Amino acid sequence: MSGTDFAGKVFLITGAARRVGAGIARCLHQRGARLVLHYRGSRADAEALADELDTMRPGSVALLQGDLLDAGQLPGLIERAVACFGQLDGLVNNASSFFPTPVGEIDEAAWHDLMGSNLKAPLWLAQAAAPFLARRQGAIVGIVDIHAERPMKSHVVYSLAKAAHAQLIRSLALELAPRVRVNGVSPGANIWPEDDGGVFTAEVRSAIEATIPLARVGVPEDIARAVAFLLSADAAYITGQILAVDGGRSIVL
Repeated sequence: MSGTDFAGKVFLITGAARRVGAGIARCLHQRGARLVLHYRGSRADAEALADELDTMRPGSVALLQGDLLDAGQLPGLIERAVACFGQLDGLVNNASSFFPTPVGEIDEAAWHDLMGSNLKAPLWLAQAAAPFLARRQGAIVGIVDIHAERPMKSHVVYSLAKAAHAQLIRSLALELAPRVRVNGVSPGANIWPEDDGGVFTAEVRSAIEATIPLARVGVPEDIARAVAFLLSADAAYITGQILAVDGGRSIVL
């Protein structure tokens, strides 16, 4: 893809301040897009990323703070995003909570957090964004997980939420066609979690890495390139699909 594939396009990325979200932002910006970067609490990281990108192309980035667990503010968040540049061509539902919930320790707070960030917020945001995206023949990309199909031990609620997000993508593809395409990217191991409740010990990480056919853990750029493809005109006849970007790990699980 050329560096100007997304010239004139505006994309909203949730959870864009750090890690995979920041990788997606850099990739889309490099290809000419203007970006609305959502963050919840990582203000310093979001501002640093915005400064980095705006230095390359002044006036190309806007920041948007919001708590995605507060469903009542999500339609307004979309309206604020559209107001930044006057249009919306794509929504990347990247923001996600991740932590273990073994059976016997699941409570309402964990359910609210994991289901809220991984399922409810993507639905509410897509619903609010749909009219704006339809005007632009836009697209939605959701970040799922290979564990949507193969549950992860001790992560019952997270696995459920990601499975539901995958079905949401397929459902929205039907609901919003033909003017809005909806697809997903399903990562495997990609940057180890910073707070995993002690699940991914060094021994566990080594064992996982040893099973990946392409012999490495993914990096944000792997996910970002897939997102860029699904947002692009090259994917104009693709909707309702979820692309595994996992180095082949899902075929050996």
